[in-house]
Amino acid sequence: MQSETKSRVDQLTAPSGHAVAVIRFEGDIASTSKDAVLGAYQSLPKETTKIILLDFTGVDYINSSGIALVIQLLIEAANASQKVYCFGLSTHFTKVFTMVGITKYAGLFATQTDALAAL
Repeated sequence: MQSETKSRVDQLTAPSGHAVAVIRFEGDIASTSKDAVLGAYQSLPKETTKIILLDFTGVDYINSSGIALVIQLLIEAANASQKVYCFGLSTHFTKVFTMVGITKYAGLFATQTDALAAL
């Protein structure tokens, strides 16, 4: 049984001084996760949000529909000249994200610290 997707947005400052929005996901990401995934992203002010981290630490499962939502988020971010970095993916989903080409649009990191250090 699929668990409900939850998301929340945190604002951080990277060691480089850049303002960073972090969207933290929990639960499973599937077709029913549109509001949690795209809604959280679309609530960010486009004019001031230039760097976004997607935190998958609390995500247990992502199906193909969920991956499509992540890709849609990445396309919208690219069109808004925003940079996106992902962290907290399991080894399996790191491989899946790489295979489907997400690495062309987002950096993949093991931890939030690693992602922030890359900025």
